[in-house]
Amino acid sequence: MNFSVSTLPLAGKKGLILGLANEHSIAYGCARMARFHGADVVGTCLNEKALRFVQPLSQELDIPIYPCDVEQPGELEKLVERAVAQLGQLDFVIHSIAWAPLAELHGQVIDSSSIGFSRAMEVSCHSFAHLAKLCAPHMSHGGSFVTMTYLGAAEAVPHYGLMGPVKAALESLVRYMALELGPKGIRVHAVSPGPILTRAASGIDQFDELMTKAIAKSPLGRLVTLDEIAQLAAFLCSDAASGMTGQTIYVDAGCHAVA
Repeated sequence: MNFSVSTLPLAGKKGLILGLANEHSIAYGCARMARFHGADVVGTCLNEKALRFVQPLSQELDIPIYPCDVEQPGELEKLVERAVAQLGQLDFVIHSIAWAPLAELHGQVIDSSSIGFSRAMEVSCHSFAHLAKLCAPHMSHGGSFVTMTYLGAAEAVPHYGLMGPVKAALESLVRYMALELGPKGIRVHAVSPGPILTRAASGIDQFDELMTKAIAKSPLGRLVTLDEIAQLAAFLCSDAASGMTGQTIYVDAGCHAVA
């Protein structure tokens, strides 16, 4: 790949993108779009076992992909060290990881266990704060953090269950991180896509029904694409979004605006 055109919106920028799983993952779409717009990127996958599935993506995008299980002590620290060694600095970080135990995800929120709730919060929410603490010192010229959320954070969506409160906490975290990191010129956003069929989404009970309802409800009458989500993330990581921070921004064909 040759991304030498200096007018590309992310030309010369260095980014870390967490959560590549396969060619349908939002993290992959973001990495592909970032590369298209001129960025140098380091990506992550869940663990060593997942590396063999993402190796073709690494070759396609011409980026290194490292395993990082955020539940394992020290793995985020090791990842950031490797990314900075590879890139020299960081200009943007995209956090596209979320998880909850399947039993908790398919059950009622009131039935969730303390351990299951805590693990979902650690992986899907607190890891974003921890990541920011580790990466911010390497953003000497400012930068951007972007995470992924869903409408179920603001509304009670049937079958979204435990992830609703977790994503609500994540959106609140975005606002507090924006307040704390703003003086350093670091911006923080949550991107809220409409339902899209990823490996993570397939764990949600009756997800096909959720997509069908989203199509019927949305003013555009369709689901959004991986590229549309990635284009928004790329914009937020570019200098064109320099006056924006602390927002949850929807890319959901208008679903969030319709009762």
